Amino acid sequence: MHDSVRTYGRSERQRLIASIVTRRRVGTQFELLGALETAGCRVTQATVSRDIRALGLEKTHDALGRPRYTLPEGGRRTDPREALTAILGQFGRRATAAENIVVLHSETGAAPAIARALDRVEHPNVVGTLAGDDTCLVVARDAADARRLADELAEAIG
Repeated sequence: MHDSVRTYGRSERQRLIASIVTRRRVGTQFELLGALETAGCRVTQATVSRDIRALGLEKTHDALGRPRYTLPEGGRRTDPREALTAILGQFGRRATAAENIVVLHSETGAAPAIARALDRVEHPNVVGTLAGDDTCLVVARDAADARRLADELAEAIG
């Protein structure tokens, strides 16, 4: 670790993150936290999570099948629907309608990012979202909207 830890601004920290994931395999947020700390940038897991979303990092696998974050091709995502589709494809597991609620299961830690992506889309069938660690509850206006929404989300999950 560097002897000095200094405060990085958001854009400088995100440039550092982009450099780290380009140069080496980083498969988890905790590995990224460690790499940032080694570079002299101490931040929280929540900050790293926000930076991953802001950069549009994608979780892929290397030649040995190990997970790794990569920068998206062509730069950052700006379309909220594209961002939602990407995050559901990477981290979503299944979507099930239950009355006027869609229960969306995800990888551990991904539900808050999925809820934020859904909120940013401003989907006409979504009244609101509530996220835990690996489950996101998506409230629809009625059961019919929930079924349509669950089908749409399940299709994005793949």
